[in-house]
Amino acid sequence: MKQKALKCFLMLALTASAQAETVFVTLEKDNALAVVDPIAGKLIKTVPIGQRPRGIFVSPDNKFLYIATSDENTIKIIDATTFKELGKLPSGKDPETFALNPAGDRLYVSNEDDSLVTVIDVAKKKVLKQIKVGVEPEGITVSPDNKWLISVSETTNMVHWINTKTNTIEANTLVDPRPRAASFTADSQQLWVTSEMAGTLMILDSQTKQIIKTIGFEVQGVTRDKIQPVGVVIDKERNRAYVALGPANRVAVVNAKTFEVEKILLVGQRVWNLAFSPDQKRLYTTNGTSNDISLIDLDTQTVTKSVGVGTYPWGVAVKP
Repeated sequence: MKQKALKCFLMLALTASAQAETVFVTLEKDNALAVVDPIAGKLIKTVPIGQRPRGIFVSPDNKFLYIATSDENTIKIIDATTFKELGKLPSGKDPETFALNPAGDRLYVSNEDDSLVTVIDVAKKKVLKQIKVGVEPEGITVSPDNKWLISVSETTNMVHWINTKTNTIEANTLVDPRPRAASFTADSQQLWVTSEMAGTLMILDSQTKQIIKTIGFEVQGVTRDKIQPVGVVIDKERNRAYVALGPANRVAVVNAKTFEVEKILLVGQRVWNLAFSPDQKRLYTTNGTSNDISLIDLDTQTVTKSVGVGTYPWGVAVKP
């Protein structure tokens, strides 16, 4: 009886833990935030959030959401439980994408129109520096070891390697046309960059700053011009990477050791961005023109559900 009771307790604890997971999705055309229960597979609520919300991050302590409201030229600080606005960060003009460092005390914003990266002290709500980069900076990320800030410029076709201590560019790498997103492996040894125009994924060595592999994609029944890689994430064990292929309406599964494309998953229309669940058992994608998110089970590598969230879902973040 004791064993049975213990088993029931553990099952209830696991269920409660799973139910606590929340997915947040910015709705660019609804000026709102969608709150989703991914375990139940349903939309919980929609919260008005500001004009044209796009980039979104959860703070390391899971207490706050940072949301770029592009048409208001700011990044809002939102309570992750009550959804009340707590403050604003001076982001520069038209913020779209941004990145938090691992400690959560520095936030870096791509200012596409001005060819700048804005460095913000989160606690002081103060701009520390604006770094001149290439034309149309878009993708931005910080290495897990907090050594490198990466900015990719869509028109200059470059990856800018910025030293986080000095906030200066130390190296530039020429990449395929219109790079859109960048993501480091958990050990900070590799940087993965997507090229929307070339339809490729490039893996760069963090030591040499050079491309060590370029991967192309083919999707049966989809013309090459529709294959436009955007968001990319890599699991912590560096087993697999997942690449959103834009209007191809697919997510590519890439073996992160052999660099082979293992599988192509059909998701919603115009897939933009992706986020792992905290335990990396699931993956969530924002599908801009089908107005939904896709839920992917990573153990079986299958799409299990789509959840309607509102008009033009863009950014996605997950809180345990």
